[in-house]
Amino acid sequence: MAELEAEGDIAADYLEELLDIADLDGDLDMDVEGDRASVSIVGADLSQLVGQRGEVLDALQELTRLAVYRETGERSRLMLDISGFRAQKRTELEALAADSVAQVRESGERLSLQPMSPFERKVVHDAVAEAGLSSESEGVEPRRYVVVLPE
Repeated sequence: MAELEAEGDIAADYLEELLDIADLDGDLDMDVEGDRASVSIVGADLSQLVGQRGEVLDALQELTRLAVYRETGERSRLMLDISGFRAQKRTELEALAADSVAQVRESGERLSLQPMSPFERKVVHDAVAEAGLSSESEGVEPRRYVVVLPE
């Protein structure tokens, strides 16, 4: 737990510096969710830090993980959210997973979803497993996608 809090502190320092350089206002919120540190940035208009489909957010998360690695020598699974983008995306993906599970149960056929990022696939896999079905990822990045399997 203390290790994850230290990761969060390193990440927050890095992101604070980044916000200063970019002359952006934002408040940082650190937390530990399960087995990973989590940092959220909230503030005025931070949409330029998210990007159209979260691609800027993904890049910033990777850079922040590298900053943590540089300090600790340990690979980080830190999760970064900006303006609630990932939280909103998680809610949408959980609904998609629930709809997909219902469709697979009704049809008895496997269902292939659209290509997704690793974060998105994990959310769907977790939601499908929680609903009692199994799923797997197929394809090659960046066109990797989830397949929901019948019982």
